[in-house]
Amino acid sequence: MNVQQQVPRNALMWIIISLFALVAPHVSRLPVWVLAVYVVAVVWRLQVHRGRWSFPGRWVKVAMTVSGFIGIYASYGTLVGLEPTVALLLTAFALKFIELSQRKDAYVLLFLGYFICITEFLFSQDLLITLYSVLNVLLVTTALVALHQPGQNQFNRGTIRLAGVMLLQAVPLMLVLFFVFPRFGPLWTVPLKSHTAKTGMSDFMKPGDVASLSQSADVAFRVKFDGEIPEKSSLYWRGLVFSRLEQDVWSGLGYYDVPLSEQRPEPVATSGRPLRYTVIMESTQQNWLYGLHYAEARSAGVLQSSDYRMVSPAPLETEYMYRVQSWTDVPVELELSDWRRRTETKLPPQGNPRTRKLARDMRAQAGSDELFVQQVLDKFNLEEYVYTLRPGALSGSNRIDQFLLETRRGFCEHYASAFVFMMRAAGVPARVVAGYQGGEVNPLNRTVIVHQFDAHAWAEVWLENQGWVRVDPTSAVSPLRIQMGLEEAMASEGSFLAAAPLSPLRYRGIPLLNQLRLRYDALTYRWQSWVVGFDSEQQFDLLHSMFGEISTRIFATLLLGSWALVLVPVAISLFMKRDTHPGSPLDKYYRMFCERMAGLGLVRVPGETPGQFAQRTMAELPAFGEQLQHITGLYNTLAYAGEMDKAGLAQFARAVKRFKPNRRRALVEEDNTI
Repeated sequence: MNVQQQVPRNALMWIIISLFALVAPHVSRLPVWVLAVYVVAVVWRLQVHRGRWSFPGRWVKVAMTVSGFIGIYASYGTLVGLEPTVALLLTAFALKFIELSQRKDAYVLLFLGYFICITEFLFSQDLLITLYSVLNVLLVTTALVALHQPGQNQFNRGTIRLAGVMLLQAVPLMLVLFFVFPRFGPLWTVPLKSHTAKTGMSDFMKPGDVASLSQSADVAFRVKFDGEIPEKSSLYWRGLVFSRLEQDVWSGLGYYDVPLSEQRPEPVATSGRPLRYTVIMESTQQNWLYGLHYAEARSAGVLQSSDYRMVSPAPLETEYMYRVQSWTDVPVELELSDWRRRTETKLPPQGNPRTRKLARDMRAQAGSDELFVQQVLDKFNLEEYVYTLRPGALSGSNRIDQFLLETRRGFCEHYASAFVFMMRAAGVPARVVAGYQGGEVNPLNRTVIVHQFDAHAWAEVWLENQGWVRVDPTSAVSPLRIQMGLEEAMASEGSFLAAAPLSPLRYRGIPLLNQLRLRYDALTYRWQSWVVGFDSEQQFDLLHSMFGEISTRIFATLLLGSWALVLVPVAISLFMKRDTHPGSPLDKYYRMFCERMAGLGLVRVPGETPGQFAQRTMAELPAFGEQLQHITGLYNTLAYAGEMDKAGLAQFARAVKRFKPNRRRALVEEDNTI
């Protein structure tokens, strides 16, 4: 093999570092055997480098490839999908490293490494992930630089400095492309269905679902209000409406479950100044969005369903920012259609007979729907009902009877489900609403952070002349949950985030840790709103504010001109200080010495030895003879010493730096000598 085509040892070490750095963020979603493949690949290639093993043969490669496909299929049950595709790519990356023998193989491997770096954005665009991806790009670029440094047989940490300079030179161009280049949807917004379930609300609800979410500290979304933040007790983030009950499971109505005449929501008469706010949702792979009572989207692409929910046309595969305005006091759907009334009062034909009888008796005693609602709330408030994350399992076919009349222990979904069941049993239109309640206010940037443990379920009841009215049975059982949040409500039980002992939210009582957490969250919000959320609309507004009307000609001129402003200075800097004689530090300082002599008109000619050059310059400048002889003697000693003497090199460097000749000074000193 041609020596020039071999992979230097320095490049091989940087490739190994890049190999493990690229796979690190995917570890949690990869089968263990894929990580074992990486270890085997590195051990095998190092043994080949030492001459102890040989490269794998053709049939061994075939066996490894087929095993990789079989392993991926066995682990995920399919070869199609986001996780199995990325896992297959990472496996191929490791196997390619085993057969790395020539520079052309290294090129393929490193360019594949750049692509693998991008795949992490398919799962998250978090600030820390982005910073880590920048580190990965630096490491892969370092390996690419080391590949072009033949003869580097020792690991050289200095290679990363050159790669860092190259990336810094690319930063201005990156900024130009970010602000000016047309905002096409990135690769990671392509809907690629994941096999990993996202933590969040589901499109159905059964007892225990919301309680399980309350054990998660993940962020669901962040909200920034244009003005003052409302009280926590009024922050009901409406997302899902469950109008159908089947086999003790509440679910929403699908698109084709709603008649064509009912699919368009009835107009709502709004008045007064609305609440305006911006929501940045985390990826959910679902369509529904969250907002306060009667929310209208101010962002394009957000739809409104027949039950006044906000929905996205496509599942949220990435973080999503939208702007909303809400009128929290306006009545909604004052007239109820026959189909809607039948839908919102329908119950299974059988089951929970005691609750049905209790509801009918209480409604007859109340005399009106409004008083009946209040009677049920008073029952929850005055009788011994317990709000708990550990309600115990309900069994049998009459679970609402069991909860309402026997155990009397439950979480928000238990109370909302039982309340709506009682309303419907008495002929009052009602439905379950799922979403989030409350949120943590970050005092550093005044954003509301809504976590998964803020998940909540409540009810909506239709009342004459009032329309749909929010009723929260939980507030009757545990007012502290609504006013202060889940942590305070569960303080005595000790069940808050019991499944996440390392969550920073459990240590909010430590001022330093809490301050660091809030600062990072504020930084994350800026990253999401300024960078991840920088879409074509914001780009157009920015360019319009700077340049006025943007025509095709102006846009092309701006794009090409900005590139020129960035690239021309970089090109000039590269040509001005172009080092055409790379070499050892000793040669570097000797070239500096020769450049200073050339400034006096004494240029070293090709083929002239250092000793000959010293003799000629000493004849021209006898006043500097001693310095010239000293510098040349040090150079010859170090050049032919075999191993580099670091102390001698430092002495030579000092001698060269102190040597600052001047022809006028030399002539004056020569005249004085005469």
